[in-house]
Amino acid sequence: MQKIDVIIPTYKPDKVFETLIEKLEHQTVPVHQIILMNTEQKYFDQMLYGTNLIRRYQNITVHHISQREFDHGRTRHEGILKSEADIVILMTQDALPADDTLVERLIEPLQSPWVPVSYARQLPAQDCNEIEQFTRAFNYPDKSGVKSLEDLPELGIKTFFCSNVCAAYKRDLYLELGGFTRHTIFNEDMIFASGVIRKGYKIAYAADARVVHSHNYTCRQQFHRNFDLGVSQADHPEVFADVPSESEGVKMVKKTALHLCHIGKPWLIIELVWKTAGKYMGYRLGKSYKKLTRKKILKYTMNKAYWDSVYAENQELKS
Repeated sequence: MQKIDVIIPTYKPDKVFETLIEKLEHQTVPVHQIILMNTEQKYFDQMLYGTNLIRRYQNITVHHISQREFDHGRTRHEGILKSEADIVILMTQDALPADDTLVERLIEPLQSPWVPVSYARQLPAQDCNEIEQFTRAFNYPDKSGVKSLEDLPELGIKTFFCSNVCAAYKRDLYLELGGFTRHTIFNEDMIFASGVIRKGYKIAYAADARVVHSHNYTCRQQFHRNFDLGVSQADHPEVFADVPSESEGVKMVKKTALHLCHIGKPWLIIELVWKTAGKYMGYRLGKSYKKLTRKKILKYTMNKAYWDSVYAENQELKS
């Protein structure tokens, strides 16, 4: 029987995280070990105060790092190195399994020798707004699929789409293929997925493996998030230069506007336009971040801690 570990980076975990652990501990396919890569121990200790979560489940291990040490790619990679499982599932602390078959459904596509990665469908939470609900349905449809290099002309950037909100990896192939880039502000999952596909392997989307995960971002938050998205694309032209994401974004906005009209809420198009403008402005500035001053970059980014190491290593950026 295959051994399966779950790796979760945590930062200021809350009650949602406790629910996540409970749901993971009651899956139809058992989880061998839950490895927590926690940023800042004091916040983790605050969450645990008055609970017996760690004592109740003996398969949980916690590894603490500082905020300065956290990196989307490196931290997850170090978590995988701490595992000896056949399959590792990466999740975020705010993604809740929709049912007890998440692990079972997520690992099914990995039985193919050509599929080293599969990712789950993300469902909107109950408090999710209408625009975000449609965005989830657009990015995570109810039909499973397998993507390869042959799909690039038709799917474009979506060929490389993968999400570590909930994704499963064959550990041996992950290591053989080099793992996540060790220093990245964003998109470590898509960067790795691009390399997987370009080396002849395939990425599976498991629509029956479902997690509840969504955000009601404000326009300002969308701006900051998309700034970091633009930075990651600028730093990895080998992945994104030939498959720009703008056309996919335009398609989603058009379909969202039609949806809002169809359900009789056309006034929400104003909000859609406003948030789309914030997204695009952040994205374009992120793509051109090397032309910006350090002060502006720190003002625009969602991840200020990331830039401490960047400026320490790269003195070419403007001060």
